[in-house]
Amino acid sequence: MEIKAIRTKDDYLAALRKVSVLIDLDPPVDSPEGEQLDVLGTLVQAYEVKHYPIGPPDPIDAIKFRMNQSGMTVKDLVPYIGPLNRVYEVLSHKRSLSLSMIRRLSDGLHIPAEVLIRESEPIAA
Repeated sequence: MEIKAIRTKDDYLAALRKVSVLIDLDPPVDSPEGEQLDVLGTLVQAYEVKHYPIGPPDPIDAIKFRMNQSGMTVKDLVPYIGPLNRVYEVLSHKRSLSLSMIRRLSDGLHIPAEVLIRESEPIAA
């Protein structure tokens, strides 16, 4: 099992190809191929964290995602945000989330507060 550090994009792409082949084999975890997949997966993940970081989502996108996940409607946000017109203003980026809204959304919908406190990106016209 020859595994080397992933330092370049070419190394990264080669590792991804090898990971793909190993995944298709579906090796047992304690086999040499399983060990190789585990090590390569760890190296690929470390490279991606360093070179392709993913920032936290937009707060409104996080709310919409949670709504979609839970099968919620806009009306279901009233207890967290306030009157229906305010919910629509928040979801359309016309109104910012207040601290009390952030607390209720975080507690009730289990969206991390650090996601909700970020500045929301207005929708491009």
